[in-house]
Amino acid sequence: MPVPVRKAILPVGGLGTRFLPATKSLPKEMLPVVDKPLIQYAFEEGRAAGIEQFMVVTGRGKQAIEDHFDHAVELQDTLARRGRATALQLVRDSVPVPGQVSYTRQQDPLGLGHAVWCARHFIGDEPVAIILPDDLIIGEPGCLAQMVEAYRETGGTVIAAMEVPAEQVSSYGIITPGWTRDGLVEVRGLVEKPAAGTAPSRLAVIGRYIVQASLFAHLEGQEPGAGGEIQITDALTREIGAGPFNALLFEGRRFDCGDRTGWLEANIACALQRADMRPAVSALLASYG
Repeated sequence: MPVPVRKAILPVGGLGTRFLPATKSLPKEMLPVVDKPLIQYAFEEGRAAGIEQFMVVTGRGKQAIEDHFDHAVELQDTLARRGRATALQLVRDSVPVPGQVSYTRQQDPLGLGHAVWCARHFIGDEPVAIILPDDLIIGEPGCLAQMVEAYRETGGTVIAAMEVPAEQVSSYGIITPGWTRDGLVEVRGLVEKPAAGTAPSRLAVIGRYIVQASLFAHLEGQEPGAGGEIQITDALTREIGAGPFNALLFEGRRFDCGDRTGWLEANIACALQRADMRPAVSALLASYG
């Protein structure tokens, strides 16, 4: 039985330039999907998968994230006085138990691999999940819960993957696949953002990972890769062959909320899943033909 996954890293230090000017003062991870910010979806997915401790890797201008996961005393008092019990409970439910969420800062925007490396002291020698809030995945059970279940069987490294159109492979880390069994794919290689016509498959790495502590040694002193950034894909490649390394073709629907169209689509999809919003939203969409 592999060591249980109890910890998760949420890298949120990016600038969110695709959402300017909104993200000039609002972290992109705080953009709402219906009525919850992206980072809360990530937190809830992790908690549902059994994660007990979270390390949020922030950057400058991200104070709103810490405030979101704290008590809003004046708001809660006002809601209590006005008898707004449902709203009060929603606010209270968004607050983790004391000590469950910690923060560290990525002082320079050097890429995802660097952001993950900034959380190295949080990990110790345990396996850790990495959740990218930009990737909102709707499914039951959640994507990370599916990965944890697969990890219990295989150990090692487990990453989330999905097949993408050929014209999109240059935007992702792409897997060189081996055997396939029950939704698991053996990972024999990884390449970050391959040029058109050179990709080993159309299986793309999506923003969920379960990795071993040994990954952080590979991130230490790593040179920049694709895009001039320190890529987690390059460090993961060095883990291949050191132990089991598999990709899970998760069940669920993924939305790229780092993209404006993907974020808008996520809002529509989440609204249509809610009984209190579905009729009105369906009618609104129908009115646009």
